[in-house]
Amino acid sequence: MNIPIKWYWAAAMALFYVAAATVIHFHKPGGAVVLILGIIAFHRPLGSLLNRTLVHSWRVLNREAADERARDVIARSGAKKFDYRPLIVLCATAVSLTLIEYYGDRSTYSKVIHALRGGFFHHRFYELSTFAYWTGARVVGYVVIPWLVVLFMPGERIRDYGMSLKGLWQHLWIYVLLFLVVLPSLVMVSFTPAFQNTYPFYKMVARSWTDFLLWEALYALQFFALEVFFRGFMIHPLKKSLGAHAIFVMAVPYCMIHYHKPLPEVLGAVAAGTVLGTLSLRTGSIWCGVLIHVSVAWGMDVLSMWQTMGWPGQHAVIP
Repeated sequence: MNIPIKWYWAAAMALFYVAAATVIHFHKPGGAVVLILGIIAFHRPLGSLLNRTLVHSWRVLNREAADERARDVIARSGAKKFDYRPLIVLCATAVSLTLIEYYGDRSTYSKVIHALRGGFFHHRFYELSTFAYWTGARVVGYVVIPWLVVLFMPGERIRDYGMSLKGLWQHLWIYVLLFLVVLPSLVMVSFTPAFQNTYPFYKMVARSWTDFLLWEALYALQFFALEVFFRGFMIHPLKKSLGAHAIFVMAVPYCMIHYHKPLPEVLGAVAAGTVLGTLSLRTGSIWCGVLIHVSVAWGMDVLSMWQTMGWPGQHAVIP
């Protein structure tokens, strides 16, 4: 593994990060001051790290996009070809996000059930069924609609939209590293009441192993759909026309779908979307992004359960 900065700088920043996360847990203003001081102290290795990873990747992507456009011009004897894919993809993106916003919420499902079969409200798995609808709506909006659009575009293949498994193991270390970066903050925040009151979303998760496994499967499927849409469908067809800027186009709606969450998570979505989008374009695959997203999500649920309700079946849960 080729680390883009000296090992001792990497070790020093890792230790500082853990220390800063600890300070933030006990005293947020003090932690903010520590972070600012750390950015000042490590500005040179941080700048080198960002330049040799993200910025370098963006330059490579821009060169590749320029080469693709040049080949199109040569193939057409000097005539420029209009790339229709950004237009179609961005219009489909707007439609999918709008449908999810208006019809993908659990409240929509509840209204339908109330009108058609009100007695189901008292079923043991009614609440879980609302999350099944929530996940299903995202699978339709993030996967089914985009893939139908791809199939109707001449010459386009779904596997070229980040679905390739090629190079997965070669780049897996990057995502392991990202998970290790997130883990200290994840552990620290798991001790806070706000975190414990929020996760898991499905409050009956500890009632039985059936509840737990079904919920976590639905949760993982939702993140798979999310990655298919934002790190696959939205950026790969835009690369030729926009180069690395396709990543930042994607980061805007990705940030906006987090608006109902705490401000730090919304702002963090911009950074996470940019990093995962860059890696998806460089590796040609969304799969490691799926792994990191699902791993973090499952980790959040497990940490919250460990702090509060315990494991499935340990305690009586009132339905």
